[in-house]
Amino acid sequence: MTLVTMSVLVCLLALALDHWFGEPRRGHPVVVFGGWATSLERKLNRIGSPGLSLFWGSLATVLLVVPLVALIAAATWWLPLPAVFALDVVGLWLALSLRGLAEHGQAVAHALEKPDLELARAQVGRIVSRRTHELDETAVATAASESMLENGADAIFASLFWYLVAGLPGVVLHRAVNTLDAMWGYRNERFLYFGRFAARLDDVLNWMPARLTAISYALVGNTRLALHCWRRQAPGWDSPNGGPVMAAGAGALSVSLGGPALYGTGAKERPVLGAGPAASAASIHDAIRLVRSSVVVWLIVMIAVSLSFTLLTGAGH
Repeated sequence: MTLVTMSVLVCLLALALDHWFGEPRRGHPVVVFGGWATSLERKLNRIGSPGLSLFWGSLATVLLVVPLVALIAAATWWLPLPAVFALDVVGLWLALSLRGLAEHGQAVAHALEKPDLELARAQVGRIVSRRTHELDETAVATAASESMLENGADAIFASLFWYLVAGLPGVVLHRAVNTLDAMWGYRNERFLYFGRFAARLDDVLNWMPARLTAISYALVGNTRLALHCWRRQAPGWDSPNGGPVMAAGAGALSVSLGGPALYGTGAKERPVLGAGPAASAASIHDAIRLVRSSVVVWLIVMIAVSLSFTLLTGAGH
């Protein structure tokens, strides 16, 4: 078995485990890591001069991420191949969240379909950081649809990308930094400088996966509109990676997303993404199908590359 074939097999098995079992209900490594991050941030984050805050935030990021990645790298180096294979499958499974993402999105859509707006607000509050208690049905559907598209990039495609590029250490590096960005990447007094290093590092690590995700969304949806929205609308979004993913995703779905949103720091005016009718429960289901179809595209490409590599190396012998 070639290294390329083994990597593809790891991805297939990890996705299968996610499909069968979803995320562990207790003791998830990301939750444990988040607990470490919270504890360290409370010790080091002293709101003061921007320079000191940036220094301590950068140091906290290094202290949390580097030893963890080094430990995983050492394990993959020293363990026998069967153990490394098993570790890779389990590690990638724990980094993925396709089933969990779909379940969260469906919970919001089903509440909207009842209709039960209070329940829908509560469910969408579990997956977005904005204030949800004042949202109407369209705003709830918009938030949930955006979450499906953006978290598809962060929690699924980026993990697959970094596994294929750098193995399990790459997955752990991305997942740890992405978690720190989710916890510390707020533009408020507490985290504006403390979380800046983690946020910028997350931008770097997600640059290529985000654009591959946007291409995938375009391929399986309304391709022409997705590419048009990506080109025209993404530059106006405040996230260099979220812009391409959500603009292409909204265009692929032929739905209008973006617009004003309420966050803990107040109302935020955001540009409109996509084109077409406003978001609804149906658009949440459509976004989930878009992510799932894109995963199938990635698997087909990976299998095709693996078969081609095997044939070429076999011909070489």
